[in-house]
Amino acid sequence: MKNVIVQKFGGTSVADIERIQNVARRVVETKRKGTDVVVVVSALGDTTDKLIELAHKITAHPSERELDMLISTGEQISCPLLAMAIQKLGKAAVSFTGAQVGIITDSSFTKARIIDINAKRIVEELAKGRIAVVAGFQGVSLNQDITTLGRGGSNLTAVALAKVLGARVCEMYTDVEGVFTADPRIVKDAVKIDRLSYEEKFELAS
Repeated sequence: MKNVIVQKFGGTSVADIERIQNVARRVVETKRKGTDVVVVVSALGDTTDKLIELAHKITAHPSERELDMLISTGEQISCPLLAMAIQKLGKAAVSFTGAQVGIITDSSFTKARIIDINAKRIVEELAKGRIAVVAGFQGVSLNQDITTLGRGGSNLTAVALAKVLGARVCEMYTDVEGVFTADPRIVKDAVKIDRLSYEEKFELAS
């Protein structure tokens, strides 16, 4: 599907209603150029961290299965809100959980690996002219348990969907200008890295 663009927006991009509306405008602008659009979103702001904090107020050692059930809800909030914002701008949109778009994973809770993606539902919705808004960071195991893909999981969702759909491009939107030597919000003298090999990026991610 060479006319598909996958766009991924992180938590800071959808941290509040105003930012969600900004994202919706950008998505609709892309759609109006005649492109099919699949949007992957993270949870609002620091929602995931807050949910993990809640779990640890209950118990110091929460079950990883229950933790996945809990933290997967963050994306299930941002996803329909963005779909509503897109609809308000006059474009048809439909929101999905990872399970609904066929993201099948192993059973390694909190750090699951994607086994397969059956993107049939997305393809059907794109054929109807709709924008598909997908909850990042999550899937479902062969045992029908909700799983999460670990930190950066929404990026993984976007790249995996782009691959399966044969997308023309996968765009990652973030609140920083590029890859830095450290988090520039925390380390004031962090330096932006102009060029990185795949191996170096892999090492940084590790």
